[in-house]
Amino acid sequence: MAKAKERKLTGWHVLGIFGGAFGVIIAVNLALAYNAVKTFPGLEVANSYVASQTFNDRKAAQESLGWDIKATLDDGMLLLSITDEAGRPVQAGKLEAKVGRPTNVSDDLNPDFNYNGREYVAYVDLHPGNWDVWLKAVSLDGIPFEQRLEMTIGG
Repeated sequence: MAKAKERKLTGWHVLGIFGGAFGVIIAVNLALAYNAVKTFPGLEVANSYVASQTFNDRKAAQESLGWDIKATLDDGMLLLSITDEAGRPVQAGKLEAKVGRPTNVSDDLNPDFNYNGREYVAYVDLHPGNWDVWLKAVSLDGIPFEQRLEMTIGG
């Protein structure tokens, strides 16, 4: 019977094993970092310092409106209801919204909302999961209003 050749584990073998293992770890980290940067939605404001200088004034003006905003999805219709402190429907002077995933911009859309006397309605095709609605509105007397609303669609 032939004897099997014995293989020795040398320092070069150990160096190769360690180098290969660390190479895999580094490659995975680079791939994850690349995908994180590629799918990052971007900045909220161009210069956070400048935005912070007027934050309290803008917040006080927005809170003075007393608006309560709710976003719901009902059979393919995205409903944005704006109510005042007494619970009455409010019509904004101007309203625009962006709908998208919290972590990725590939599904972002800007629906065309119509006011039906009670709420704003837009037809959208949203898949199950977490969604954000970034609302920008202006009251009839010119006060800007901004809010991010979170929605979870089951499925």
